[in-house]
Amino acid sequence: MHRGLRAGWMFAVAAGLLVCAGSGMAQTRLRAWNIHPDGYPVTEAMKSFAQQVAKATQGRYQIEVFSNATLGDQPKAVQMLKSGEIDVAEFSSGPLSDAVPGIKVLNLPFLFTDSAHMFRHLDGKLGERFSANLQAAGFVVLGWYDGGSRSFYCAQRAPANIRDLAGASIRVQQSEIYTEMIKLLDAKPVALPFKEVLAGFEKGTIDCAENNMPSYESTGHYKLAKNVYVTNHVVSPEALVVSTALWGKLSAEDRKAFAEAGAQSALLMRDLWNKRVAQALETTAKQGAQFVRVKDISPFVRRMAPLYGKYMKDPTTREELLTIISK
Repeated sequence: MHRGLRAGWMFAVAAGLLVCAGSGMAQTRLRAWNIHPDGYPVTEAMKSFAQQVAKATQGRYQIEVFSNATLGDQPKAVQMLKSGEIDVAEFSSGPLSDAVPGIKVLNLPFLFTDSAHMFRHLDGKLGERFSANLQAAGFVVLGWYDGGSRSFYCAQRAPANIRDLAGASIRVQQSEIYTEMIKLLDAKPVALPFKEVLAGFEKGTIDCAENNMPSYESTGHYKLAKNVYVTNHVVSPEALVVSTALWGKLSAEDRKAFAEAGAQSALLMRDLWNKRVAQALETTAKQGAQFVRVKDISPFVRRMAPLYGKYMKDPTTREELLTIISK
């Protein structure tokens, strides 16, 4: 080979190897966890987040989304985030309130009229305060997602007012607030894992359950529990978070890219969620579900007075509760 050509060829190969090596060193792969299946609003919004981060960082950060809790259940995922086994996650308000007790107020019944009311607070000063407290506990909030509005649905009764829930066995998640809420309605709380609710209806061990409409539809609960009492008794958020360990490694420019992608994914998730709710209502109605909407929530609110009083006495939740109810 001609000496000049040989030198040029060797230079090109060396340059190519350096570029490849440089690209490999610069690229960081991250793992993102969520509990929902593919196609669900949360999962699709997280995929959009991952795409936007990759684009904004010129591919230096590649995020792989693991959906359907394939890496473990939510309690395990919280520990994995803290240990660095995962970097990004989408959590319900449960584990977040374990880390920051003040967030428990977001699960109080009849606190928010709807999601728009909730997001007016979470996209403002209250959300900033929660975010600061969560960051101190190891979670950096990049976006507030919609956890949905929960209502009752029953198999053996058709509630049309608060009195119709008295004496009913109602499935609840394992939560102090939910258990107390059911007791204050003169009903019997039955703590069951979510995956066992359908069997509970089949066996007659529960009369009713409560959840958001996409869950009611996607699980097939509507096939056995066709009477829906639309109370929207709990309107709660979820959050897209990254670990403080990851956040501490990001440059100021990359932090901005992650934050902007998180905020955009939150808006996308909320829009997808609203469409998913409408779809669930249409599907279940066509299959015979009957909906009765609460016209006056004041009887429910009066029943919840002891629960509100308990949280007003707690200094860790009083300020947050006063912020919400005063606006």
